[in-house]
Amino acid sequence: MPTTRQSTAGSPEESPPALRRWGRLTAARSRPVIWACAVLTVLGLVLAAGAMDRLVLSRFESPGSESLSTRAVLEREFKEGTPSVLLMVTAKQGTVDDTEVAAEGRRLEKELAGQDGVAEVASYWSRGKSPAMRATDGKQALIIARMAGTVTEARTKLGEFSPDFNRDERLVKVRVGGGDEVFRQVSEQSRQDFLRAEMIVFPLVLLLLFAIYRRFSAAALTLGMGLFSVITTLALLRLVTYATDVSTFAANLALVMGIGLGVDYSLFVINRFREELRSGRSVPEAVEHAVGSAGRTVTFSGLTVIVSLACLLLLPFPFLRSFAYAGIGTVLTSVFAALVILPAALAKLGTRVARKGTGSRTQNGWWHRTALRMMRRPLLYGIPALVVLLGLATPTLGLTFGVPDERVLPKDVSSRVVQQEIRDHFAAEEMDAIQVLRPGQAGTPANRASVDATAAALSRIPEVHQVDALTGSYAGGRRVSEPDRASADRFTNDKDTWYSVVATHRGLDQDIDRVLSDVRATAGSEPVRIGGYPAELSDFRSELVDRLPLVLGLILVVTFIILFLMTGSVLLPAKAMVLNSLSMAVMFGALVWIFQDGHLSGLLGFTPSGTIEPSIPILMFCTAFGLSMDYEVFMLSRIKEEYDRTGDNAGAVAVGLERSGPLITSAAVILAASFATYASSGIVFLKMLGIGMVVVILIDATLIRAVLVPVFMRLAGKANWWAPAPLRAVHERFGISESAPSAPAARQPVGASADA
Repeated sequence: MPTTRQSTAGSPEESPPALRRWGRLTAARSRPVIWACAVLTVLGLVLAAGAMDRLVLSRFESPGSESLSTRAVLEREFKEGTPSVLLMVTAKQGTVDDTEVAAEGRRLEKELAGQDGVAEVASYWSRGKSPAMRATDGKQALIIARMAGTVTEARTKLGEFSPDFNRDERLVKVRVGGGDEVFRQVSEQSRQDFLRAEMIVFPLVLLLLFAIYRRFSAAALTLGMGLFSVITTLALLRLVTYATDVSTFAANLALVMGIGLGVDYSLFVINRFREELRSGRSVPEAVEHAVGSAGRTVTFSGLTVIVSLACLLLLPFPFLRSFAYAGIGTVLTSVFAALVILPAALAKLGTRVARKGTGSRTQNGWWHRTALRMMRRPLLYGIPALVVLLGLATPTLGLTFGVPDERVLPKDVSSRVVQQEIRDHFAAEEMDAIQVLRPGQAGTPANRASVDATAAALSRIPEVHQVDALTGSYAGGRRVSEPDRASADRFTNDKDTWYSVVATHRGLDQDIDRVLSDVRATAGSEPVRIGGYPAELSDFRSELVDRLPLVLGLILVVTFIILFLMTGSVLLPAKAMVLNSLSMAVMFGALVWIFQDGHLSGLLGFTPSGTIEPSIPILMFCTAFGLSMDYEVFMLSRIKEEYDRTGDNAGAVAVGLERSGPLITSAAVILAASFATYASSGIVFLKMLGIGMVVVILIDATLIRAVLVPVFMRLAGKANWWAPAPLRAVHERFGISESAPSAPAARQPVGASADA
């Protein structure tokens, strides 16, 4: 429903809409608004300064899953949990079975057990010389430990003593590894990448903005809005930490999205302000009309991005929810900056923001000519563009979800070196043992035959290297060592029994879900509970993939509704869904081709694992889909504004693209540059985020917007604006239009030649 209707004299015939009234108010009260926002910024700086210390670390866990409940039972009833830290002890001469080396190993085990935060320790020497804890050449052996407390507490304590245990002594060389050490170093690297990205992104964006505006005042003002968004988002994240856990990685997203969206929204408001100045309006009038038109578009755009990111809250994982908090925070603060701080600043700066030598923008620019060219021969241009995009998306068909490991780190990081040596020199990974809990089977003499048979059967599974149980250790279906004195306390109590199933590296890497299924089936007809790190990763991945249709479906439905309320059309939102999904497919194709299949791995400096960890692509989908809809809203708002004025579909597309295309391209370049700072990260997760977002942003702003959008709208013609009568009534009641349609006599078919 139109919110403004103007007479030929240009004065409003009815009360202007709320955003225009707000623009008028900020222009009239610019000084107090600026001072209030300055105070808010200082308060944000104070809160943001302590934000990083409040952020926490996360494990890949599914709350409420069988694997976590099994871990809790084992820790409570057996004092046995999932180990997360290891010491690799390498004998400088002889083997780890030599008397002096063994004594040194036991001394290290005792020293590690005495460290604050260590709950449980075991070693090759205290576990009856378990084959799984000894290298095949006898030169290396493991000491494993479980940390107490939350993951943040555990890794904080680990960071305090881990450097001291990387030693080179007379008899042995000692190095620290294990999952908690790997991801502790991932967190350290991500913090370093955050600081490095800050140093790069701000001057880079300032240079790009100066190239766009040709005015330093406008460039600095726009970057200031992005900086405000980053500061206040970090402050908001600190406040959120008092209610729930927020991952350290949320800060990385807050930086690039805060800069990107803060700059994007400011670009559109400032551009509209310049247009209003060129049309002859005074500075206060230009602020009022810029906020009333571009401000509405910014609001709609922010809403679409919030919808996409808020869907991450449906996932029961603190790690992914943290990105929702960061993303929603950046949108809210960016919209606030664009609609509150920026209008007041524009009112004070006035014509100093305008480009020198201004004049009315012609309708013969590159975007206008390109749109008309595409619409004259839609199939000639549309089909090749579609073929290119489908070709780029083809690798998505080979997408394989896997679990993360030490290969997310650079090759020379200490914990990765340790884990690689375990892969190379150990037949299996004791740290990744699958824990099989048999409730109701106590370790009584009457049950020992059953325990023996179950352990032997489990050891026959091809991907299983070793099974440890109450009755001894098993491999290949037979007992290879007798139980030691500690086995009774370790594996049974007065009601339950459990088994430690150590899988081979191949079994863990290639198809852990099938191995877990075989273990469950082999353990017998009676119910068993499966735990251990492989089961925890499998439960996390399964829960994530199971919830994916709900998340994606909700994003599509709510975004469709928002676009319908903006356009009054059912076809344009559907077109947006299809084209944005196509750009998402291209992004996933790039991820598979580069990070899963390993192309460009040498150039980009990472090691492919043959799979992709699922949480990062889901995060990228929600973020990229929201940002793509961001550009869709900016573009459609200008096209619809022109269509409401002229009633000419082709002309509206050409003029709308001419007015929005340069800005969308500029915004895309800046946003891509912000994300690209993470392409050089040492962490594969951040590298994926940087490269994937660059791909989708550039594809969306070029082939999608420049070719397929005008082609689609030319082929659809008047149907672009169609909706069934009941939905038209809904739009008339609840929809919001930026301008009222002109009378038919005033309509000018600007781009009619495109219909020829």
